Amino acid sequence: MPEIKGPSLIKVRDLFKIYKLGEERVAALNGVDLDIEAGEFAAIVGASGSGKSTLLNMLAGLEPPTRGSIEIAGERIEKYSESKLVEFRRRHVGFIFQSYNLMPSLNAVENVALPLVFRGMDKVKREKLAIQTLEKVGLKKYMRHRPTEMSGGQQQRVGIARALVLKPDIIFADEPTGNLDSVTTLEVMKLLREISGNGKNTLCMVTHDDNLSSYADRVIRIKDGKVIENIKIQRG
Repeated sequence: MPEIKGPSLIKVRDLFKIYKLGEERVAALNGVDLDIEAGEFAAIVGASGSGKSTLLNMLAGLEPPTRGSIEIAGERIEKYSESKLVEFRRRHVGFIFQSYNLMPSLNAVENVALPLVFRGMDKVKREKLAIQTLEKVGLKKYMRHRPTEMSGGQQQRVGIARALVLKPDIIFADEPTGNLDSVTTLEVMKLLREISGNGKNTLCMVTHDDNLSSYADRVIRIKDGKVIENIKIQRG
């Protein structure tokens, strides 16, 4: 796998995703072009059905395009086999989900450490790394709590820690505040902004909420499967 670095980390060209519904052909993505720079916090914004989640799935290699190219760190991932995509995600990608996707029988430390099992890391090392990562997201007091013993915001912080523990080059977040109240949403967005501000992580977030895009470095607006706006926000 290539080392992920350089100014243009993600390049998408002429990307289409067409679904067959009976005799009809529906274009979820209709010729998307975009670039995301290394270290950016990019928000992909659009209404329900706009194609934003489909685009995220394509960028993460979870779904193949009908046609077009997806280049990450100079590698055309749409040409990868499924086994190579699995390896790519394992080494380079972290995920944050709207529904948290935590294992209910595991406590916070165990949930965060779980992805490290697949990297072959021994138990002592992965628990130490999980604890350090949970401290970074402000959950020092809740490390031995199970998901049912935590609020939605706390569970999402565990989800963020689980993504971070892999030290990924890219983090994909699909509506990460969709199940949270307004106060907790702001707390989580501030945390994501802090994470992306170190310049080491590239964060790509899908959201339907225009207000949340103000935390991003780049706003990519999508409508009817097309990018209608791609703006880089100048900060400070």
